[in-house]
Amino acid sequence: MTTSSDASATDRELRRIRGFLSTFARRQAERTIDFPGGFAALDDTFALSYANNHVLVDGTPDPETLPAVVDEVMSHLTHRSVYIPDPAVAEACSGPLTRAGYTRTTAVVMRHTGPVPELGGAREVDLPALRGPLLESQRRFLPDAADEVIETLVERRAARRRGADDVRFLASHDEWGEVASWADLYVDRATGVAQIEDLVTAGSHRGQGHAGVVLDTALRLADAAGCTTVFLIALADDWPRHWYARRGFAPVSELYCFDRA
Repeated sequence: MTTSSDASATDRELRRIRGFLSTFARRQAERTIDFPGGFAALDDTFALSYANNHVLVDGTPDPETLPAVVDEVMSHLTHRSVYIPDPAVAEACSGPLTRAGYTRTTAVVMRHTGPVPELGGAREVDLPALRGPLLESQRRFLPDAADEVIETLVERRAARRRGADDVRFLASHDEWGEVASWADLYVDRATGVAQIEDLVTAGSHRGQGHAGVVLDTALRLADAAGCTTVFLIALADDWPRHWYARRGFAPVSELYCFDRA
């Protein structure tokens, strides 16, 4: 049975997580445009990247005028992308955005609630070490994408350094020293919140335990930094969310992404 104290604790965690997401988006962006109920995070260097050019609704905008506001703040781009982390706000905005031609994707915000792993094994790497694996993975995920898009998706990782005071790129290597799996770790020591992002395994190394090594290392580093809230975001209809659940992550909310090309 869920108690009122449990609900209050969950609400506090959600406020911390949503605050982290807003702060990270603002810090990572080259520039921002505020409007009532949210802001646009923009980066002209990586104009083809939805993750680097999107609207984050972190307040309560007018749902009926939101599509027009997004058109205005993203008028220089060929895509539109809106992230809404509050389910009630997303529900209110869903109708107007859908009528404006947006498609909705649902992601699950998952917080680590299990014990801190005893072992790690991954190590911090620089971006050049990840370039080859990133190219391979992006071409695997997006086989029909233009070379310009693939390059943008690889190079955009450099902008993530701005998002938090402590940003680490972690990788597990095979016995020959080749990068097998990798992920980002973003740490905010001031608030005690950390996010694990983009955990990927190279196609030739899947099923060998490398993703677990990276995840365990990220959890250990976040704990060592004093973070009491560690979260990640997984697609609601994809298998990784179940793998994360087996490793101690529990869903606490949903994040809604509205996109229009």
